Amino acid sequence: MQLSKHLELGKLNTLRVDRLTPHGIFLMAEDGKDVLLPQAYVTDAMQEDSLIEVFLYTDSEDRLIATTLKPYVMLDQFALLEVVDVAKFGAFLDWGLPKDLLSPTKLQKNPFKIGEKHFIKVVYDEKTHRLVASEKLGDFFNYRPKGLHPTQEVSIIPIQKTPLGYKCIVNDKYEGLIYHNEIFSDVIIGNTLRAYIKTVRNDGKIDLSLRPIGAKNAATEAQKVLQLLEQNGGIMPYNYKSDAELIKDVFSMSKKGFKRSLTKLQEDGKIIIKETGIYLP
Repeated sequence: MQLSKHLELGKLNTLRVDRLTPHGIFLMAEDGKDVLLPQAYVTDAMQEDSLIEVFLYTDSEDRLIATTLKPYVMLDQFALLEVVDVAKFGAFLDWGLPKDLLSPTKLQKNPFKIGEKHFIKVVYDEKTHRLVASEKLGDFFNYRPKGLHPTQEVSIIPIQKTPLGYKCIVNDKYEGLIYHNEIFSDVIIGNTLRAYIKTVRNDGKIDLSLRPIGAKNAATEAQKVLQLLEQNGGIMPYNYKSDAELIKDVFSMSKKGFKRSLTKLQEDGKIIIKETGIYLP
């Protein structure tokens, strides 16, 4: 571990044990600034001059404090968190620390309710000097994508279901959308997925696909059909005439992709297509 140069709120810091006190131990950064690690987190292994990784946040009196616990989400990161309490000025979210994370009312789209889960970003409040949660994510997207191109693989987090599809965070900075007709398996809000760029639009938003684009996708789908056929004893009761919804449920692909796969596999001599279904030779 390398000693952190400065104390950084909302992040993991590697700090040196400077001195022990009845209330805990003081940890110091390279620049000489220190912070208290309360006694509850102190262990026998924490001796003077040893290095410890801690997370820094503010306590109930807004003092900088250290903990060896790691929250579910840190500064400038996104997460789906549960509301555990509400007040006139905001709501409190469980982020894995004893002190819950505040989402001020002004940073909520609609009033939060206990038990709900909301997708938020942890940000620094310049006025209060605290970490807070904001649900208004549009303020944080970059709408001038650089270095992105169609077919490129990206990391996405679905954050909201809309009439068109699922709104997503792309590579932690851009806004994207997976249309409903591109989805052939379950999409869970907050789960990180791999996706592929279909189009970078003029407004800076990105259209996405959960499957590889073009020839690579066709080969992947054909291989999936063959694998399922092998797993089912070489016989499956599906062909060109099968219902599109049934194909989606069984093969997790569009009927167009399924038909393309059948044609490719038949041309390669890997399957036989009959009125009753598809078969291995």
